[in-house]
Amino acid sequence: MMSVSLDGFFEGPGRDISWSLVDDELHRHFNEQCRAMGAFMHGRVTHELMADFWPTADQDPDNSAPMVEFAGIWRDMPKFVFSRTLTQAGWNATVIDDVVPEHIAELKAQPGGDIGLGGANLAAAFMRHGLVDEFRIYVHPVVLGQGRPLFEAPDVRMNLRLEETRTFGNGVVLLRYSSDGAMNLENRPLPARNRSTLEE
Repeated sequence: MMSVSLDGFFEGPGRDISWSLVDDELHRHFNEQCRAMGAFMHGRVTHELMADFWPTADQDPDNSAPMVEFAGIWRDMPKFVFSRTLTQAGWNATVIDDVVPEHIAELKAQPGGDIGLGGANLAAAFMRHGLVDEFRIYVHPVVLGQGRPLFEAPDVRMNLRLEETRTFGNGVVLLRYSSDGAMNLENRPLPARNRSTLEE
């Protein structure tokens, strides 16, 4: 699950995400999707940003009902944090120091729902190993002109199949794609995968 501007950026300059249009309708949808997942996989930066806000978000009376609901979802969800510097991450999280395809396949084979993947660098690493099976891209009606692009794996080509579209009341459009597998630019197939979902 990834929010992106029309021109392909998921962050504006200075990590700005204030442009994203997450109203109650869209947040309830996010909650529904996340509640059905079996775990989150995040890079260190994404995890630390989430951990700075969500654990106590349900204690703020100014936060909306969907935000309060997501605070509980986030706290309870098992998490895997990829970092070479952390030894522990708290909040029901297990630290993993590298993307090893065989290890990821074992995690994905465990019972439970899909795995939500977050963090641009981590997503690029998963894409190179053919470990992302589905993209849920939420296109926001805004052009940023500059920022950090969503896809940062220029050495990878992926063939996608459109599975679903949905338009929300605020103009955000969901594009859900499944992947037929990852190829590098020399057309060599990358390793097979089970299931994970791109999210940030």
